[in-house]
Amino acid sequence: MDKTFHQPLGGNEMPRFGGIATMMRLPHIQSPEEKRQLDAAFVGVPLDIGTSLRSGTRFGPREIRAQSVMIRPYNMATGAAPFDSLNVADIGDVAINTFNLLDAVRIIEEAYDEIVELGIKPLTLGGDHTITLPILRALHKKHGKIGLVHIDAHADVNDHMFGEKIAHGTTFRRAQEEGLLDSQRVVQIGLRAQGYTAEDFNWSRKQGFRVVQAEECWHKSLEPLMAEVREKVGGGPVYLSFDIDGIDPAWAPGTGTPEIGGLTTIQAIEIIRGCAGLDLIGGDLVEVSPPYDTTGNTSLLGANLLYEMLCVLPGVQRR
Repeated sequence: MDKTFHQPLGGNEMPRFGGIATMMRLPHIQSPEEKRQLDAAFVGVPLDIGTSLRSGTRFGPREIRAQSVMIRPYNMATGAAPFDSLNVADIGDVAINTFNLLDAVRIIEEAYDEIVELGIKPLTLGGDHTITLPILRALHKKHGKIGLVHIDAHADVNDHMFGEKIAHGTTFRRAQEEGLLDSQRVVQIGLRAQGYTAEDFNWSRKQGFRVVQAEECWHKSLEPLMAEVREKVGGGPVYLSFDIDGIDPAWAPGTGTPEIGGLTTIQAIEIIRGCAGLDLIGGDLVEVSPPYDTTGNTSLLGANLLYEMLCVLPGVQRR
């Protein structure tokens, strides 16, 4: 049987303001038989009950899809042609329990158990950063300990938030404690702002994580850093988790916990393109909050960064 390569719906086939809002106007695939033929898929997780300040990320997947209509199939900068070499579709949203965070986490893990079993590399539209924990749990069952490239203003290694062990600020502490991560292959990029103590970022360092504070990134290209990152996290499966608040709120204001002094959009692209060649098993783009995104630019940026993630997945051809 010939392999199927779904293509985004072109602007000359349907006006970009028309049609059903799927990621990049790809087919919306639901049946297990069709899912089993996919190499990668966009998945929405509309969760915001793990947030600690501004809510609204439940609307992130819908708005990222709406802002993805201008993205075309070929990456003119890198030559990547993902839709000529991978079978990709939008498989819709996980039906989370919006009244119970722990139950929502259980539902997400079970949904990703199925995605992983089907052999699909998930690219996730968040949703707050709580969602990464159940995704890592599902991926760990197949891949074992996972390397991590984590872009964020915050380390998300709190021991608890208001006494709760699971929330968007505890994700990577729980992942490390549960043995999901290969701690010597973890990099956190863009951490900044203030802490409760002088030790706030040192918990990560003590685990073996490479911590790249935002100040290390100011006024420079991140291509040299990404050569170091590839050396650090290579040699095994890697997950890419991108919190949109890693980018300065001048470019990405639509998020729940904005911090000044962050990365630029160009540096964000450099980071993702710098992951080419790694054994990426999935990625997510989280914390887009459309109610605070009056121009749509944050969601537009999120959509394009997810496309860049697709372009660096293993198996993508370059023209």
